[in-house]
Amino acid sequence: MVEHAEEGLEHRLVFDDEPQLGEHRTLAEKAFISLHRAILTGGLEPGARLLIDDLAETLGMSAMPVREAVRRLGAMGLVVNVPHKGARVTELSVQDLREVYEARLVLEPLAIYRAAMVFTDEDARLAQIALDVMSEQLAGSIEQWSAHSSFHLGLYRVSGSSWLMRLIQPLWESSERYRLALAPKDVEGARRDAHEKILQACLNHDDGYAAFELYNHLATTANATSSAMGGEELFRLLEGGVWVSPVKLPEQFVDQ
Repeated sequence: MVEHAEEGLEHRLVFDDEPQLGEHRTLAEKAFISLHRAILTGGLEPGARLLIDDLAETLGMSAMPVREAVRRLGAMGLVVNVPHKGARVTELSVQDLREVYEARLVLEPLAIYRAAMVFTDEDARLAQIALDVMSEQLAGSIEQWSAHSSFHLGLYRVSGSSWLMRLIQPLWESSERYRLALAPKDVEGARRDAHEKILQACLNHDDGYAAFELYNHLATTANATSSAMGGEELFRLLEGGVWVSPVKLPEQFVDQ
C-alpha cells in the first residue's frame, strides 16, 4: 500500500500545466487534474491514503482546494472515504470491475446506438484523429488513455444526450484504471479492430451493429481484465450482429 508520507510523492503529483489549459484554472481544478492523473496512471496506487495536508504541501497550495479535489474524485468513484481512516484511492477488485461494466454495458451501447443515427462526416473525422493518435502512442500511456477517452466519449456525445454523458463519465473513469493497470497487452490488436468496426458502423448509420460491436468490445475488455486479476469470465458476448435497445427511443430518432 502506498502512503502519502512516502518519499518521492512530488514525483507522482505534478500540475498539468499544458498551455491549452489556460491560466484561468482555479487551484481546486489544478489539484483535481494532478490527483486524477496520478490515480489513473498508478502514481497513487489503489488503497493509497490521501492525506490532505501532505498533498497540499506537495502541490504548493492550501488544504481547501485539495479537499475539494478529493471530494470530486469521490463523486467519480475514484476515491472512497473510510470511516475513522479518511480518504483512500478506491481499490481494484473483480467485483467492482463487474459492477462498473454491468452499468457500462447498459449505457454505452445505447449512446452509440443513438449516435450512429445522426453521425456526420465531421464526427467521423474527429473520431479518426483520436484513433490515429492512439496508434502512435505507447500502450498503457497517459497519452494513449487520453486519445482512447476522446474516441469513445466523442462518439457518445454525438448521441445528444447530456444525461447519458453524465452517467457514463464516472463509470468510464473508474474502468479505465483497470485497463491501464491490468488489461493484457495482447488484446491491443483486437481492440484496434473493434474501434475501426464501431466507427465504420457509425458512418454507415448502422445503429444496431454499432451497438453490437461496442457491447462485445466492452465485454471482451472486462473479461480479459478479470482474467488478468485471477477472476472468471464476467460477460457472455452477443451473437447475431445486432443489439436491441432496451428503451423506447424518442420519435425523432426512430424516424430517421
